[in-house]
Amino acid sequence: MDREWVVEESVPIGADARTVYAAVADPRRMGEWSPEVFAAWVRGRAIRPGTRFVGFNRISWRVWFTTCQVTVAVPGEAFAFRVTVFGIPTAIWGYRIEDIADDPAVPRTRLTEYWEDLRRGGRRAAFAGLLGKVFTGVPAERRAAVNRAGMRATLDRIKAAVEPA
Repeated sequence: MDREWVVEESVPIGADARTVYAAVADPRRMGEWSPEVFAAWVRGRAIRPGTRFVGFNRISWRVWFTTCQVTVAVPGEAFAFRVTVFGIPTAIWGYRIEDIADDPAVPRTRLTEYWEDLRRGGRRAAFAGLLGKVFTGVPAERRAAVNRAGMRATLDRIKAAVEPA
């Protein structure tokens, strides 16, 4: 089987795009949604392109951190960040938010979460892959499958939190 370098999952949500954006565009809330992230420390208050944060992650007994920088922050449309480990580019994570309502009175949004593995070619990429396996217990070849399952859980949690009861 060929290695997957890009993964994305989507879910329709019965809430407006700005509400959905507010949920995903604050790294401090990632611990509410992600089965892997348990905390984030954000440098500064405002979340905008250039904002840096540290993500604290866990799979079973394994704990590690990543350094991240927001690359896209467009309210109601998109949020993304670049992940590095010890200065080595590792991944891009992001969200696309699309208004899919047929009736403007009934908000409906498609939320897509995506991930791109940046550990491609070269010694630094191989080293980042090795670090990933040591810290997470997940070999680079399996990372896409693990992320896909995590995305499904994340999107379900966001949907449950932002849809009106």
